[in-house]
Amino acid sequence: MAPNLDCFLHAIADPTRRRILRALKEKGGCSLGKETGLCAADIEQRVKLAQPTVSHHMRILEKASLVEAKREGHWRWYRRNETLITEMMRGLKGQL
Repeated sequence: MAPNLDCFLHAIADPTRRRILRALKEKGGCSLGKETGLCAADIEQRVKLAQPTVSHHMRILEKASLVEAKREGHWRWYRRNETLITEMMRGLKGQL
């Protein structure tokens, strides 16, 4: 089930979450060797925030379905949900 536009807007309203989404767009920066996405530690380094703060923001992004998370051993690996982001941007444009 896709989140509604209000949930999407709430998630991207915070500048830190937008920085996280931009960081997740970078290619080849994942310490787990993935071509796309980042592990939680990579995100912490990129946005220069403590682990609990990053976890808080990632929960909001996950709830809005803007990021997908997968457990890899002791790590959580995150990547953007490009399909949903495109859909939400199209929906926003249609409402303005």
